[in-house]
Amino acid sequence: MAHQERQKSWFARNWGWAVPVGGCLTIIILFFVFLGSVIFGVSELMTNADPYKDALAKVKQDDYVIEILGEPIETNGIMQGSLSYENNVGDANISVPIKGPKGEARVYVVGAKTNDQWEYSEMYVIISETDEQIDLLGYEQKIDDDEDFE
Repeated sequence: MAHQERQKSWFARNWGWAVPVGGCLTIIILFFVFLGSVIFGVSELMTNADPYKDALAKVKQDDYVIEILGEPIETNGIMQGSLSYENNVGDANISVPIKGPKGEARVYVVGAKTNDQWEYSEMYVIISETDEQIDLLGYEQKIDDDEDFE
């Protein structure tokens, strides 16, 4: 009678390289999941901040900005700058890229929070194509590249 030798399983034959490769891939995947969740969490925190929301609300209410960029106006990338808040006191110095059907711009916000109230010293839009600066807190002015600032 012929004696059949039982063949080892795939894992038994290949464990020497499968375990290290599988372990390294698991660590790499976990690293990218962690990195993505950190980026998403920070981004979510920033977009829920009052200065961000207030600036976008002002932009969407400004007839002149709407005339230049068109409607709807929406964000066009990641907010930049700094935003700090601790014990009912905070500071904001941020810029948010925005776009509409007719063009792109960037909103700049500088403000401070005391007693749960944000007060903005600067809030303006700079139109990308023309470098026109539109003050959302009250007045407009045109920035000229050839102008000498002294």
